[in-house]
Amino acid sequence: MNKPTLLLLHGALGSKQQFEPLSKALEEHFDVHSLDFDGHGSVPASRQTFRIEHFAEDVALYLERQNLSSVHIFGYSMGGYVALYLANRQPDRIQSITTLGTKFAWNPETAAKEASMLNPERMKEKIPGFVKRLEILHPASDWASVVEKTKEMMITLGNAPLLDATALEAIQQRVRISIGDRDEMVTLEETVFAHKALPAGELAVLPNTPHVLEKVNIERLSMMIIDGLTSS
Repeated sequence: MNKPTLLLLHGALGSKQQFEPLSKALEEHFDVHSLDFDGHGSVPASRQTFRIEHFAEDVALYLERQNLSSVHIFGYSMGGYVALYLANRQPDRIQSITTLGTKFAWNPETAAKEASMLNPERMKEKIPGFVKRLEILHPASDWASVVEKTKEMMITLGNAPLLDATALEAIQQRVRISIGDRDEMVTLEETVFAHKALPAGELAVLPNTPHVLEKVNIERLSMMIIDGLTSS
């Protein structure tokens, strides 16, 4: 019996390298795939800007190259936003979606707040350990360029959000929206908003779980993903 296909989508400033522990935890149950968005990880930037729309194109192209007609998706943070955007635009490509820590409350104020933390010079001074981690995650790009393009993408998204209630209401697939109870970036209120807007939405709150993927309990996360797909 063939395993269901699961595609893992990373978050902003991330790469598929972060999913190695999760992939190992899931491979018994799924045919697991992951990719680096354009300009992230091992993929050099082919565009001048980062956009959710561009990353959705990356996913669609990956599915074509891998000869995958449709897949289940787990999207972490921005990866969940990309998955939902693609489900709205190309619903036949996606069977179900599970997200973790995806931010939905984008407006000029929230975007400015998030973008204010993305200053390469300040990051080198204040969080040098995180900067070294970015250098490892993005061998094909200058980490500072990844940061600056991400900052600009957030400002753009704040001025023109892509997933309002109308867009979410059009997504018919089963979607499990999850958040960690210690997430410092995403609020429970915006998560519940998305859950209620989705026709087949489910809500999951992971205990003792922050936003940063490397600090998430992988066993707990994998069990949540497995449960969401096997109980459908």
